Amino acid sequence: MLEFNEKTGVMTWKIVYYGPALSGKTTNLLTLHDLIPESKRGLMMQAETKQDRTLFFDLLPLAFQTRTGAKLKIKLFTVPGQVQYNATRKSVLMRSDGVVFVADSQKSQTLHNSESFSDLEENAYQVGMNLEKMPLVVQFNKRDLPPEIIQGEPAILAKWERSGVPVCFASALYGKGVKETFSAIISEVCQSMQDQYHIHERFGISCSELISYLNAGPEVKDSEVIAGAAGIGFGKSY
Repeated sequence: MLEFNEKTGVMTWKIVYYGPALSGKTTNLLTLHDLIPESKRGLMMQAETKQDRTLFFDLLPLAFQTRTGAKLKIKLFTVPGQVQYNATRKSVLMRSDGVVFVADSQKSQTLHNSESFSDLEENAYQVGMNLEKMPLVVQFNKRDLPPEIIQGEPAILAKWERSGVPVCFASALYGKGVKETFSAIISEVCQSMQDQYHIHERFGISCSELISYLNAGPEVKDSEVIAGAAGIGFGKSY
């Protein structure tokens, strides 16, 4: 749903990276944090435990200002993959505008991927979200592993073809496919927002301009960036 603060002129989108434990959700955000120029991103918070790399969530705020003066803040979260943290996953998923499901490409993890996606469907339903209508991108991560232990791309694409859900392939550890996945979910969310709330006409947010901005080089002089928006004062924790 659209979150817009009329006093500050800031619109906020929430995107959640979901998937089984150790599939690469946090690695996606860490890599994306490094790939995006510092002028376009805020600071990152990461909470860890011995049981799971990310107990609560990672929060990586990005911000963009349109020609009309409206500001867009994008918050990226991950959820813990282990089953005992289901309540946390449900809480983080609530009121999200888009989801990236990060699957592990290893053949041995096929069942875990399926169970985690079923968990996503169930949690989405319980927090009042319709996953079938929600912006969703599936990323198959760990494509750098030996071909004999990972699922082939043709088989994956054939499985997801009927769903109409965009599928990306990545090696988050080496930075491959991370920005492509991010661009895909931003495009899906932006189109959804345009269809529902006409954000281009109301706020001057162009999907193509937004994606170009996020994928551009170190500086975009005509844009104002809100670094560390909303008073987030956490440093990077690797």
